[in-house]
Amino acid sequence: MPTSRRWAVHLLVVVGALVMLYPLFWLISSSFKPSDEIFTDPGLVPQTVVGDNYATGWTALGVPFSGFFANSFIIAAAAVVGNVMSCSLAAYAFARLSFRFKKLWFAIMLMSIMLPIHVLIVPQYTLFKYLGWVDTFLPLIVPKFLAVDGFFIFLMVQFIRSLPRELDDAARIDGCGPFLVYWRIILPLSRPALITTAIFTFIWTWDDFFSQLVYLSDVSTYTVPLALRAFLDSSGGSSWGPMLAMAVLSLIPILGFFLIFQRRITEGISTTGLKG
Repeated sequence: MPTSRRWAVHLLVVVGALVMLYPLFWLISSSFKPSDEIFTDPGLVPQTVVGDNYATGWTALGVPFSGFFANSFIIAAAAVVGNVMSCSLAAYAFARLSFRFKKLWFAIMLMSIMLPIHVLIVPQYTLFKYLGWVDTFLPLIVPKFLAVDGFFIFLMVQFIRSLPRELDDAARIDGCGPFLVYWRIILPLSRPALITTAIFTFIWTWDDFFSQLVYLSDVSTYTVPLALRAFLDSSGGSSWGPMLAMAVLSLIPILGFFLIFQRRITEGISTTGLKG
């Protein structure tokens, strides 16, 4: 590729990146603006720098924002553990074990991926209401331990199918049963897929708003997305400055998590085979 064309491609990529990152820059800039200047001044450089938005937003809802961060971390961490454990077990069963109607159950699992959450939310809410779990973390955590995320099961099934079956046979010769084969052979070798599952589960759970809005109503149980939404009507008005300041803080765990494990995400996806 000629040098001039290469520079043109790089310039185009840089311009595209700046366009994509503009909302993030605007968010950070607006978090330091007075509320009456946020939508009247479209520039990225604040005319008046206000640092009180962060202090005000931290306690604006009557509960320190650290409590909302803690709630989100508890739910996200439990969801990660649940998905990694349950989805890997289900994937191992589909990829390695033989049982009746295996293909049928696998097809049903794939069909569950196509169902939007809005179709399931009413019967799920009815069940959790009957169990007395509404307004607790249980509806957001317990299903993760029951392998309800078909996407991650499918991801792991495809990865496990790419592993040589000779390893399983060697382990069985040494006296390992199905569970020991899973624990000592499949699980360690599936680390890229497990890490990918953990990363996406954490990000999707942290950013989840709809499910948390349905099941959580007490302010003490609010997560970060619900707390940000509460700024819009916490005092009969819109506290845009403090809300945007807390929105900036809410991005830090996600950005940090992504930057730390970015290489693992690419490795997990690229090494996940597509063998039937």
